[in-house]
Amino acid sequence: MSDDAVQRVFRSVDSFDPDEFGRLLAEDATLVFGNAEPLEGREAIVAGLREFYSTIGGLRHRVVRNWQVDADIIAETEVTYRRLDGKDASAVAVSIWRSRDDGLISDYRIFVDLAPIYAV
Repeated sequence: MSDDAVQRVFRSVDSFDPDEFGRLLAEDATLVFGNAEPLEGREAIVAGLREFYSTIGGLRHRVVRNWQVDADIIAETEVTYRRLDGKDASAVAVSIWRSRDDGLISDYRIFVDLAPIYAV
């Protein structure tokens, strides 16, 4: 997967449109966000992303580096979250995903500490 494809994944997430990200997913994809329960299936992932988006005002990823090993992509990012109070908070995140032969993502995992985003 090229750097362009990695950028496309994060542009879709940063669009704040869960359906746009959903178009990158296989119908039976799974997503694990931090220590939350896995979401199974495109519909559940889109719904979970919609719920997450309702807790923040926006977000922006900056890709620090990425690696590809076979069908797996590993991306280190700096993420700036817009909190609902209008302030920005940043966190380092690592995302790992596997793409099928047709290019759709079948498994997506996000490792990030969101505590600074929700701190009072």
